[in-house]
Amino acid sequence: MSLAHIGRAVLLAAAATLPQAIFAGSAQAKPTVEVAFVLDTTGSMSGLIEGAKRKIWSIATTILDSNPDADIRMGLVAYRDIGDDYVTRTFDLTTDIQDLYGNLLQVRAKGGGDWPESVNEALDVAVNKLQWTKGNDVRRIVFLVGDAPPHMDYQQDTKYTTTLEVAKQKDIIVNAVLAGGARDTEKVWRDVAQRGDGRFIAIPQDGGQVVIIETPYDEEIIILQNDINKTVIPYGPRALQKHTENKTRQLSEVAAAAPASASDMASYINKRARASSEAVTGGGDLVSDVSAGKQKLDSVKEDELPEAIRKLSPQQRADELGKQMKDRKALNDKLTALVAKRDAYLMTQRDKAPAKASSFDREVEATLKVQLKK
Repeated sequence: MSLAHIGRAVLLAAAATLPQAIFAGSAQAKPTVEVAFVLDTTGSMSGLIEGAKRKIWSIATTILDSNPDADIRMGLVAYRDIGDDYVTRTFDLTTDIQDLYGNLLQVRAKGGGDWPESVNEALDVAVNKLQWTKGNDVRRIVFLVGDAPPHMDYQQDTKYTTTLEVAKQKDIIVNAVLAGGARDTEKVWRDVAQRGDGRFIAIPQDGGQVVIIETPYDEEIIILQNDINKTVIPYGPRALQKHTENKTRQLSEVAAAAPASASDMASYINKRARASSEAVTGGGDLVSDVSAGKQKLDSVKEDELPEAIRKLSPQQRADELGKQMKDRKALNDKLTALVAKRDAYLMTQRDKAPAKASSFDREVEATLKVQLKK
């Protein structure tokens, strides 16, 4: 039997146990949700940035729960000012939320000698340099987050008023999140939100009390996701294989420091897996790509298979792929049930909690729920 026939046989055998949606192909375009954060990373923002690192997965899940069938892309424009280590640092919009999360973990609050910052340049980068998806079935949302007003004296800058006119033409909503209570910043931030058809949001300087709720299901969820990660077969150029291997270890590293954040990550990936069979975000996993119909085993170049697979015969390769697909499906079914219980528990706990002051995560999630319904 040829390798092509073996590959097709594996898919047909797996079809009986894997969700039919993953074999449906891409004939029908999915809606797209794109969210970018334009974040002041000067020294005064350290508390908020650390809180954002812990809640990025929860925010991503809010988007996914509101739009379960959508392609979700998130990005970040970190900004400081002229004379600091950088003026802007850009992480473009991507479906690879794990990669974005890894980059966010490296962001440190530093610099910011004078009061105003390079807000104008940062907004210009977000609106005009990020790779926003074109088309009508796309929701595009920006959150400007900072505590200091823009430098209006930089002649080389495109002023925010001009940038927001372009944002409106591109159908990009721009929200303005004010950390602290600076009156001069509030005046500009309110203007940004009004011109950007967005919302003005005031939160404490440190981002407010980030809500971290641990659940009785976190430990088992993390264990199951780690087991799912063992079914990953990295493939592609060697650098991509290495990157994919690192992602399979990311969950364990996060769990050691912040179990609730690791559980948030696993919950997001599990919900994505119902349509994509992902174990890690961003591609590079042969099991996911074959399951989703994006790749065929016999189409992968020999040197882009991992060594453990290369040394197998064609039949053994097909058998190994089929086994990992079947194992992942069974593990994801168990994880789906646990994630549903975790979601119910979190909802109950939030309902019981007394009303608290605004915080970065609560306000962003509440804003997304409203704006994604429009």
